[in-house]
Amino acid sequence: MKREKNKKINLKKEYSQCWQFIKESKKFIFWIIGIFLIFSIMGYFISPPEIINNQIMNFLENLIEKTSNMSYLELNVFIFWNNLRASFFGLISGIFLGIYPIIMGITNGYLLGFVSSISVQSSGLATLLDIIPHGIFELPALFLSLSLGVKLGLWLIIEPIKFYWKKQKIISLLFILFYLPTLLITLMTNKEFEKKMTISLNNCRRNSKKSLVIFLLIIIPLLLIASIIETLLISLIS
Repeated sequence: MKREKNKKINLKKEYSQCWQFIKESKKFIFWIIGIFLIFSIMGYFISPPEIINNQIMNFLENLIEKTSNMSYLELNVFIFWNNLRASFFGLISGIFLGIYPIIMGITNGYLLGFVSSISVQSSGLATLLDIIPHGIFELPALFLSLSLGVKLGLWLIIEPIKFYWKKQKIISLLFILFYLPTLLITLMTNKEFEKKMTISLNNCRRNSKKSLVIFLLIIIPLLLIASIIETLLISLIS
């Protein structure tokens, strides 16, 4: 019997496919970047209610206290792990119709704007230059994770909505409002719709596989570089 040759992973091909998939997902990336920037501006210029302001300040104080006595390696691992966990959750949680990645884009954007505003008030505009290096690698990784998460969730409803919109526009609005009940009823009564859902689920599987490959080959390295840079900057400032 001939021994089966182990298939070697072609990294060049994998990266090429990753970049192609990212290009296909550019509208989702632009959406997330737009949402993030809008809420960053809001966070900078619009102060939150006092109760939310106190919660944010307590969170920041606890974070500083928690990391103040960490060694260089401990701080590096802490930053990397937290960014990794947030990015992975932003990607995977997109399965729930893309809602959670959008919420994460809103909250992260607002928090960045709020922290930037506090920094400028205490130390002047020059402090914004200190924030920029932190985001050079971290933000692209976050944007990728959230946008792929949104794409992952929306593909579950894109084909059904297209189907209904062509058939009856009024029903399509009801479909959007009452997605799950309508889905269950229609699956039992309409074969054409079932085919559309099969296409949607196949696209979702493809998107899931490609998104995980991108997470491994692109997002994780970006987060690793980001954690190293952040740790160095924090160490220098300290």
